[in-house]
Amino acid sequence: MYICKFVIDLYFRRIMKKLGNLLDKKRFTKKIAIDSQSIFYIFNLIIKEEYGKQGAENIKPVFFKDKKIFIKTAGSTWATEIRLQRKNIIKKINNQLGGEEVIDLEMSQ
Repeated sequence: MYICKFVIDLYFRRIMKKLGNLLDKKRFTKKIAIDSQSIFYIFNLIIKEEYGKQGAENIKPVFFKDKKIFIKTAGSTWATEIRLQRKNIIKKINNQLGGEEVIDLEMSQ
């Protein structure tokens, strides 16, 4: 009886170890599509954090397509600032979203 229990326990441990290894290799994660409103919300938070209320009033996201946020700025000064800080802003957006959801920012005035 004791030997039978030992064999079953040993067999169960081996199965669990193999299952654990399989899960480690596969990394089952389901990718969820993020809508433009969520991306705009994060974008606006970051702009407000970086440039304050004045920045939030003068830099607006218009639409999101092909992993690009198209932005309307109130003037060339704001557009230049966004171009200079583009990589930093994209990095912050992607950190908040947990993946590479945004690859570029496109400006218009």
